[in-house]
Amino acid sequence: MFFTPLAMQSAQVLTLLLLSPLLSGCIARAEAIVAGKRGPSIFQVYRDILKFFRKQPIRPEPSSWPFRAAPYIACGCYATIATLIPVLTTYPLPGATFGDILGGAFVFALAGFFIALAALDSGSQYAGLGSSRAVMVGILVEPTLILIFFSVAFITGTDLPYAMNAALRHSAADVLRPAHVLATAAFFMMLLVDTGRIPIESSSATIEMGMIDDARYFEHSGAWMALLKWGSSMKQFLLYVIFINVLLLPMGLSSSGSVGSLLVAVGTLFAKMLAVGAFVVAIETTFAKLRLYKITEFIATGLLVAVLAVFAYVVGVG
Repeated sequence: MFFTPLAMQSAQVLTLLLLSPLLSGCIARAEAIVAGKRGPSIFQVYRDILKFFRKQPIRPEPSSWPFRAAPYIACGCYATIATLIPVLTTYPLPGATFGDILGGAFVFALAGFFIALAALDSGSQYAGLGSSRAVMVGILVEPTLILIFFSVAFITGTDLPYAMNAALRHSAADVLRPAHVLATAAFFMMLLVDTGRIPIESSSATIEMGMIDDARYFEHSGAWMALLKWGSSMKQFLLYVIFINVLLLPMGLSSSGSVGSLLVAVGTLFAKMLAVGAFVVAIETTFAKLRLYKITEFIATGLLVAVLAVFAYVVGVG
């Protein structure tokens, strides 16, 4: 049995929706085990989302339509990105050519913009503080990501995620080129920042002075909070997909569209994600959190690595 391209596209979005909370749960459980604790169940994120869906949302009095619309817009943006990148297949699916890798970055930015706008619209001091910090981090991270994508586009000759995957999958030499290795390392550093792992925020933090992403959700409740929590897991899942299927290990995807190859692709993808997640947990539990004003130094290091990647390509190293 073979799926149609539209069915495969739906399967990619469903994979994002259904497995992203499980990835977050596995990482949280691994962190607890490394810290010597029993930790929550790997299905705890699903329970939290369902619990919030059963509660009635409460809107702060000064808030307006951005506060209510932000959770839906953010989840819609993340679902859209799943149609642009190779989650399960090696061949482009309907809509995959509507946006390149920078277009996907703009959709990411749109989701972050509305979440930050909703935090400011709530009138909460803590939510506004988290929003301003998130915008500051975004301004610092974006130039690094642009250089990373430019260097990978130079190597592969394209800026379409599926074409990047195909070019790297068929050329081991390009995967091992110094420019590509440096670009992949720089993206991993930005992945740590965007998922709140290092250098300052903890995914389980409850202290407002160290919170960025979670602080923006303070005033949301009910179904809105459920969508934001779900969206946070989807964002992490998508960043892992880009890191694994576009940059690091572009193998193990379905090339035929059959049921068997689809199931293998889902299992392979999640296994690769667990391996990367284990490495992230090792880093997060090994390195101490930095002070807030030190985040610029960490991101600047990633920017320097991205610049070196472009320089290595220009001078033809390797």
